[in-house]
Amino acid sequence: MHKSRYVSVESFVTRDGSIIRELMHPNVHGNANQSLAEAIVPVGQGTQLHRHGLSEEIYHVTAGEGRMVRGDEIFAIHVGDTICIPPGTPHRVDNTGPTELKILCSCSPPYSHGDTEVIK
Repeated sequence: MHKSRYVSVESFVTRDGSIIRELMHPNVHGNANQSLAEAIVPVGQGTQLHRHGLSEEIYHVTAGEGRMVRGDEIFAIHVGDTICIPPGTPHRVDNTGPTELKILCSCSPPYSHGDTEVIK
């Protein structure tokens, strides 16, 4: 089935510490080459520095504001920003605002826990 409803999708915590809601993933919905999820980072929190060996990620900020580390760069992110994260690039986000930070995350190939390496 190539359709999902937001209210029907359970959230879970990923290896990097973000709250994820998989809106479309091949393991569940039957699509083939990518996944789409909403990540929520609560006020005052952040994700752990991590990277994906295979997946290219595209983040699109839909609510809140924060700071992103992508490789050697550190920059502010706001509603409407879209960021590409190449495979193998260390990255993390911190919520620096007064409300939840919400990000749509597209991964190709699709997100996999096994492709996520937390960097200590």
